Amino acid sequence: MADLVSYIIRKLLLAIPVIFLATFIVFLMLYMTPGDPISQIIPPHASAEDIEKLREKYGFNDPFIVQYWRFLERLFHGDLGSSVARATLNTDIAYLLIQRLPRTLELMAIGLTISYSIGIPLGVFAALKQDTWKDRSVMVFTLMAYAMPSFWLGILLMMALSVYTNILPAEGTVGGFKSILLPALTLGLGNAALTTRMMRSSMLEVKRQDYITQLRSRGLPEREVIFKHALKNAILPVITVVGLDIGWFVAGAVVVETVFAWPGIGMLVTTSISNHDFPAVQGCILILAFFVIIGNLVADILYAFADPRVRLG
Repeated sequence: MADLVSYIIRKLLLAIPVIFLATFIVFLMLYMTPGDPISQIIPPHASAEDIEKLREKYGFNDPFIVQYWRFLERLFHGDLGSSVARATLNTDIAYLLIQRLPRTLELMAIGLTISYSIGIPLGVFAALKQDTWKDRSVMVFTLMAYAMPSFWLGILLMMALSVYTNILPAEGTVGGFKSILLPALTLGLGNAALTTRMMRSSMLEVKRQDYITQLRSRGLPEREVIFKHALKNAILPVITVVGLDIGWFVAGAVVVETVFAWPGIGMLVTTSISNHDFPAVQGCILILAFFVIIGNLVADILYAFADPRVRLG
């Protein structure tokens, strides 16, 4: 147990410079992005002098390193700055994120549930029907679902389940819980394809193990061999990549929330980019990057928990 704790502490310490690097990259990318955020808030017919005063007020005339240092200072105090978009002018970015974060977490949680609810049973089914038309059909489905862009899959599901059949609402939160099902399904299907292929490969490998052959030789029913003994070992590799799946859902949330007008952080990112609201974009991307880093950290810890050789290496 001590070696696991030591391993977790090492990973936590390594995550600190990664977070700093993420803040630098995000700030640098937005600093080099064409466009002037001041153009979104200047009054009509503003003079050059007025524009210059606004740039001085928000610190956009300062050198890059000065702006970045000021950004880090505010970040250490939990201040992500204020919005410069007309609709949310001078609103704290932290307040905007707190409003949107629960929606994104809800979408990711349901999407992850859908992903594993589909992927794990389908992967086991494909492994049990290896090299049959059923197995090949599952593999074709996973290939198509994984290769299809999220925005296109979302549009297809919207047309099928909303426009033509009116089973589910197409956008926003107008339909209560039903309104999250389409975006969550869109988010979950792509990852379900990857989970299915991983589960299939893992189950096929476990089925070839000697202890499975011994269990069958004892006369145990095939159902008991597969679902009581083989499954619990085959599912371990799938569980250990849950953290990495968070990165998939973070990236997909930006696209899916935009397609379905879901009021989460992803939607806030695209709106802020359109409005040249650089402080809001920085805050959103930092939160999303933080989720990716935490996801990778969780994946490392799960690997170490499942395989002691990892934490001893």
